[in-house]
Amino acid sequence: MSAAGNPLFDLSRDVLDVASRKVTLIEDITRRTKMLAMNALIEAARAGEAGRGFAVVANEVSEISKQVNVVTRDLRSEIVARVDHLMNAGTDMVREMKGKRLADLSLNMIEIIDRNLYERSCDVRWWATDSAVVSCAADPTEAARRHASHRLGVILESYTVYLDLWICNKAGEVIATGRPNMYPGAIGALVTDEPWFRQALATRDGGEFTVGDVGRNRRLDDRVVATYATAIRRGGEAGGEPIGVLGIFFDWEPQARAVVEGVRLEEGEREHSRCLLVDARHRVIASSDGRGLLSEVVPLRTEGGTMGHYLEPDGRHVAFALTPGYETYRGLGWYGVIVQGKGAGLS
Repeated sequence: MSAAGNPLFDLSRDVLDVASRKVTLIEDITRRTKMLAMNALIEAARAGEAGRGFAVVANEVSEISKQVNVVTRDLRSEIVARVDHLMNAGTDMVREMKGKRLADLSLNMIEIIDRNLYERSCDVRWWATDSAVVSCAADPTEAARRHASHRLGVILESYTVYLDLWICNKAGEVIATGRPNMYPGAIGALVTDEPWFRQALATRDGGEFTVGDVGRNRRLDDRVVATYATAIRRGGEAGGEPIGVLGIFFDWEPQARAVVEGVRLEEGEREHSRCLLVDARHRVIASSDGRGLLSEVVPLRTEGGTMGHYLEPDGRHVAFALTPGYETYRGLGWYGVIVQGKGAGLS
């Protein structure tokens, strides 16, 4: 929504144009009347005593012309001022409506992601109790590893949003994966330095999980993933002793791209709009134009708000919404962001 083509603004401009033309016409008539009055005074002076009465009328007409001039001048000034005020108020109103709409769209983006990632948090906690996963972590014989790998592969056939699933022992060694042929470098890898592994091993019970920052995983062909993990517990029981960790790797790029590219912008908006997902550090983790992934930091001005919009000095409109979380998923401090205008670039 913009001022251009807005019926209210078009009507205001029409009123100003009509009023200006009419005032100009009145001013022209007043000028002609004044000239007639002056000519009448000249003729009255020539007529001497006989023209004295006519001179009085001519003077009165001249005075009326002056008063009309003052009125038309004031009228023009007031009309311009009032229409300017109306246009400014209308511009502010449209800008506010546009900003709120973009903020709502930003919220919708992050809510879609939240619902998606809530399901991922459910998946990891559920699959960590699978008997094949638990048996592999408890007693990683060759047969147990093969069976667990097969079981993870079956899961991956149905859950196509994942790149791979890893079972790690307590020492941080990957002992089974769902796609050993596709990602052979994962088997035997040590992940003890990975925050998701350490945090998962430290979870208090089977109801807890951990999430790693969106980033590239070199053992998965350097693909961008969102990593979810939880402890595998003895007997698959929620209160059981941790005996390993299950890590699941969400194929982030295509899923997130579908969200930022699917924002319902109005016709003509998309070419000068940029839809983004940014993490808690305001780092770009998805963008509708494909730029800045994991490398760009958005100078977002939230001023402590969870949702809002503002104008940059160069005229760009920035709207944002903080993750509200979904069900038991509290969110990770991410934001949905939309930037509009001036090519929509942020840097």
